[in-house]
Amino acid sequence: QVQLVESGGGLVQPGGSLRLSCAASPFSLEDYAIGWFRQAPGKEREGVSCISSTDFTTWYADSVKGRFTISRGNANYTVYLQMNSLKSDDTAVYYCAGIRGYQTRCRHLPYDSWGQGTQVTVSS
Repeated sequence: QVQLVESGGGLVQPGGSLRLSCAASPFSLEDYAIGWFRQAPGKEREGVSCISSTDFTTWYADSVKGRFTISRGNANYTVYLQMNSLKSDDTAVYYCAGIRGYQTRCRHLPYDSWGQGTQVTVSS
């Protein structure tokens, strides 16, 4: 397991953008599949996006497809979630999760490392 830390959340107006970061400094995330999840008040946690350890596979929930992009930093120490055209429905606590291995898959994995979450609030 590795300790993950999210950052980049905040308050943004509808239509705005935020970039979330998931890091395990000083450790590299090169061998880790990473998933982004979110949980809104009164709702169950849901998967938002994920990337396999080799970047061979990425996945997006239908609700964010075309607006969110998952990527890795050049040195593989950070995984980003670029969120554009934000809507009020995107308001939630966002968590990143990781698991070693899984070169070609990223969905429905037994993620065993989780961050503490970062709040994203979309409101005018």
